[in-house]
Amino acid sequence: MATHFDTHDEHYHAPGLQHHFEDMKQQQESDSIGMWLFLVQEIMFFGGLFTVYLVFRSQYPMAFAAGSNHLNWWLGAANTLVLIVSSLTMALAVHYAQLGKRNLQVVLIILTMIFGATFLGVKAVEYTDKYHEGIVPVSGLNLKTEKSHEKIRSPRELNSQTGRDDPRESLRIPVGEKEGLAEEHGEHHYSNPRGEFQWVDTSLAVKAQEEDYLTDSEQIGYFSNGELNADKFRDKVRIFFWIYFAMTGLHALHMIIGLAVMSWLLWKAWRGSYTGEYYAPVEMAGLYWHFVDIVWIFLFPLLYLLGRHFGGGH
Repeated sequence: MATHFDTHDEHYHAPGLQHHFEDMKQQQESDSIGMWLFLVQEIMFFGGLFTVYLVFRSQYPMAFAAGSNHLNWWLGAANTLVLIVSSLTMALAVHYAQLGKRNLQVVLIILTMIFGATFLGVKAVEYTDKYHEGIVPVSGLNLKTEKSHEKIRSPRELNSQTGRDDPRESLRIPVGEKEGLAEEHGEHHYSNPRGEFQWVDTSLAVKAQEEDYLTDSEQIGYFSNGELNADKFRDKVRIFFWIYFAMTGLHALHMIIGLAVMSWLLWKAWRGSYTGEYYAPVEMAGLYWHFVDIVWIFLFPLLYLLGRHFGGGH
């Protein structure tokens, strides 16, 4: 008498069913458990980075606010919108994979990839700006120039032109390197022959001192002999940018991996591999994509928005 397995092997084999599973239900359950275990360890990994951020932010809120105020929150908001829409297209790709509609699968995977690439493009623009402005925290990785290079408008000039003060345009020239300064027609320039981290704007620390809401760590971390030390404040702002590049860089790496997975999915979907009976790869890729999007949902307010009220960031 034929067994269940004999009948299954002789008469029907579900598409995508691996030989070590009894049926598609068991395989899908195993896929889901494996993916969720992977996402749990990813949560633990990013959770450590968020913990580092929160610890340093609680110690040096004014330095972190200064760094946050400098970031372009419009670009961050645009990237947030891009990823939210990409989550929608990814969810629809999973939906149409379950229905076995090949063409819609292909279109939606392509749209998801376009949104992912757009996110990385915007992030590349931000990183390039940081390179030219001299605020990459690694010495030697900023734009090196022997002569005065970048025109940086003063807050007074900005006020006269826009009617408001933009802390992102503050003068950032290495303390102690006044020989690198030049003024032409009232506009400030800087030179950076060694590609060092650039920052001298201490206005938030001064404001906090005047209004007496510096933390104990800030009293120690920003001051020397009772006087505000611009070098020490710069070093604390540098910590913010270390964390910024570490967290957004790792997030961008996950996006690149996601795009590689999407490329493979697109090829398989084009071949018609996913049907109502077999769509687990699309569903698992969707879980990964949503996780990466959610991480950014937390990164955006923490890095771009928190602390902007201190400096009146726009």
